[in-house]
Amino acid sequence: MDALHTQHDTATLITGAGGDYVLTVEANQKSLYAQLKTLPRTSIPAVTRTDRGHGRRATRTIKVVDVPAWVEFAGARQVAQLRRTVTRKGRRTVEIVYLITSADARTAPPAVLATWVQSHWEVENRLHRVRDVTFDEDRSHIRTGNAPRVMAGLRDTAITLLRLHGHDNIAAALRHHARHTDRPINLLLMA
Repeated sequence: MDALHTQHDTATLITGAGGDYVLTVEANQKSLYAQLKTLPRTSIPAVTRTDRGHGRRATRTIKVVDVPAWVEFAGARQVAQLRRTVTRKGRRTVEIVYLITSADARTAPPAVLATWVQSHWEVENRLHRVRDVTFDEDRSHIRTGNAPRVMAGLRDTAITLLRLHGHDNIAAALRHHARHTDRPINLLLMA
């Protein structure tokens, strides 16, 4: 989950229901973030994976260690540092993310943990980013009652219908369907 959910209550709720969590640790948890930044990483073995596609090369390196006794977080079993190095058109960017998880090393070895995090970001990019950028959801003036949830549901439905119909670029698909009033109706009828 995103750093917004990195809270003791959330972790307790998830583990209490028998689940495991993987939480991103950012500056919203100042002391935990500082503790994870100071962990000695040089002696920890790393698992690295490089992917190529969409005009870029992304290398992800994860280092995972059992939670030290001095890190106090509800149900935590492992902590990790995930380093993403992305090269696009000769320009290189590096991002370091800290994670905390209730899954043990047998359930979530480094490669599995890295895959879980990458899967989460695929959801972020395929749905949430489309809602934020294409539909400009953050600037919506619909803010009271159930209306925000209803509109989010309608946006999700539109995205899903367009993806099921084979559209990868939602913005282009919206423009395509906006040009002729029969296209959205046909899309709904074919779903």
